[in-house]
Amino acid sequence: MNTAVRITAFAAALAATFGTAYGVGTAVGPVGGPQQAEHAQAGHGEAAGGDGGDPAAGGLQVSEGGYTLALETPKPAAGASELKFSIKDAAGRRVTAYKTEHGKELHFIVASRDLTVFRHLHPVRAADGTWSTPVDLPAAGAYKVFADFTAAAKGAKPVTLGADVSVPGAYAPQPLPAAAPTATVDGYQVRLGGTLDPGKPGELKLTVSKAGRPVTDLEPHLGAYGHLVALREGDLAYLHVHPNEGGPGPDVSFTATAPSAGAYRLFLDFRHEGKVRTAAFTVYAGGQGGGQGAGQGEGGGHDAPSHSHG
Repeated sequence: MNTAVRITAFAAALAATFGTAYGVGTAVGPVGGPQQAEHAQAGHGEAAGGDGGDPAAGGLQVSEGGYTLALETPKPAAGASELKFSIKDAAGRRVTAYKTEHGKELHFIVASRDLTVFRHLHPVRAADGTWSTPVDLPAAGAYKVFADFTAAAKGAKPVTLGADVSVPGAYAPQPLPAAAPTATVDGYQVRLGGTLDPGKPGELKLTVSKAGRPVTDLEPHLGAYGHLVALREGDLAYLHVHPNEGGPGPDVSFTATAPSAGAYRLFLDFRHEGKVRTAAFTVYAGGQGGGQGAGQGEGGGHDAPSHSHG
């Protein structure tokens, strides 16, 4: 996965995503010069798929670059259930060899279409190439899953594939959370500064504190002090970025370029005291929804109903 991301090299991706509480960030102007990015790969910063007009946005297609996301459980039940899927190559064979990136062969995200539920899961692969993971989807409705990976085949490039999942039952979509500069998660406060601009890179800086004190001992999670996923409202275009050099807190910064104007949900994963937590923000690129960069929301803990990791 990537570090310096233009939501053209940004696939932020922190999707993209979601406890009962959320965090929303407002851009407060530039927060200093961008730091040297740690990684840059397609789908994690560079073009990661898309619909032809959005080269930086990933997860918009179920098939891309010769690979297909094949769901075996497209209609899981509400509550605790299991998702099974495989990645198939152009010949229809299940892929069984992947490159390891940030400690995992494949990163798997589940998000509700209204962007109020987010799951960053870590599925297990069987020898035949079938992946499976437990998941808790709190309510009926429309969801989307994202598989972010690089196959081990020679010349394979990073790919982010997306597919729809439907949980049967009455569906009552929620409005996008409003914009606010701070998210509260399990007693932690995360403040979002910087700007998310369409078509040009900018720096997003997230600052973590607890009980009014800066957290200066963040712990690595999947090889970094923070992971940022962004999901665009509407089509849920996916962006995943890894932080610029620095750490271990309280600031974690990301270089990002939005692929278009519009509303995005940002989801920051960070680890402290042995636990991963997710802070979520709504941001607007291009001056929509109350001002460029303005966003709002609440915070959700790692174990909260709407934010979790498998």
